[in-house]
Amino acid sequence: MQIDFKKYSDGLVPVVIQDYNTLKVLMLGFMNEEAYLKTEQTGRVSFYSRSRQRLWTKGEESGHFLDVKSITPDCDNDTLLIKVIPHGPVCHTGADTCWSEKNHSDNFLLYLEEVIRLRSKASPENSYVASLMQKGINKVAQKVGEEAVELVIEAKDNNETLFLNESADLLFHYLVLLAAKKYSLNDVIKILQDRHAQ
Repeated sequence: MQIDFKKYSDGLVPVVIQDYNTLKVLMLGFMNEEAYLKTEQTGRVSFYSRSRQRLWTKGEESGHFLDVKSITPDCDNDTLLIKVIPHGPVCHTGADTCWSEKNHSDNFLLYLEEVIRLRSKASPENSYVASLMQKGINKVAQKVGEEAVELVIEAKDNNETLFLNESADLLFHYLVLLAAKKYSLNDVIKILQDRHAQ
């Protein structure tokens, strides 16, 4: 990727930060070449602060890091679009975005993914998701298997309520498994889209 850091006299390029899952624009920042290289190396977004005249990693004080999913230059190679998984509010005011928009999807499954991610960080005594994840990936995967078997059993009968409830249980625990493995539903959707395009 050849980014034109010399196009502007200050050596900075604008960076648009977008949520990987919801596609909401979260913030705008600036990078010099050093910030870009640090972002690539660490997988977390770093910027160059024009006011402080130094590099800074988003979340270094708040813990609200931006984990990089993709980096794409524009057609002139002088602006970047970085899709991220945010760890909390992005704006320094505490808002989800720097435009005071709520960062959630109209798609309930994507919203549920975010709820699962947040609950995974809660106290295991207060959160089923956190308590399940604390038991390790084998237990999470086992739970998905158990729910799949229960769904198969209900599929052979004609009780709509039980079948749909078991379907919901399986889907929920599958989302927990994806979160435990640090993946998202969009990662799976992309594979399906690529297969569909073949």
